[in-house]
Amino acid sequence: MQFNWKRTTAVVAALVLFSTGLVFASPRMTPSERSVYASERASRLLAEIQNQAADLTKHAGTLEAMARQPQYSWQSHAFYLERVKDHINAVGVNTAELQRISADAQPWQQRAISQVTSHAAQVAASTQAAIVYLNDNQGRLFVPEYKGHVATIADSSQNMKQAVDQFLDYQNAQQEAWQAQQKLQHLQNTLELGE
Repeated sequence: MQFNWKRTTAVVAALVLFSTGLVFASPRMTPSERSVYASERASRLLAEIQNQAADLTKHAGTLEAMARQPQYSWQSHAFYLERVKDHINAVGVNTAELQRISADAQPWQQRAISQVTSHAAQVAASTQAAIVYLNDNQGRLFVPEYKGHVATIADSSQNMKQAVDQFLDYQNAQQEAWQAQQKLQHLQNTLELGE
């Protein structure tokens, strides 16, 4: 169960750049069009991360609970570490693309990208450390070192999920406020109330 976050990120980033770079780098796109594209794409990627973070948090929580109970085998730990690895790799694919488009995204999205990337890096580093530890110490799962890795995975996963949830709630609130303003303006015009 080898985990190489740097290599995975580099390969994924290259694929993402190759697959989306042509549309995004088109000289026919104006700065405004690039901004709209980046904003819409960032929102979709954050929504995907939100879904991945929900599963990641669930598996990380299970792993953390298992680290407190000696009846679970190292194979059970390996199973959940593999699930966590899969989820954080999927998040890595999306954060790589988010990083690429962040300069043209909205300021709140840029902040979301920064926070999500930071939490994802913590999850990835702790996941890699836990995997390495488990590979070398299958019979010693209840020592503070391993428990610390697992606790960091769970905490950082939860923090990432909360951050992306809050940023997407902010986006929804913005959209609702804009729609309410449009409705108010329409009613003022219809009723000839003029301000």
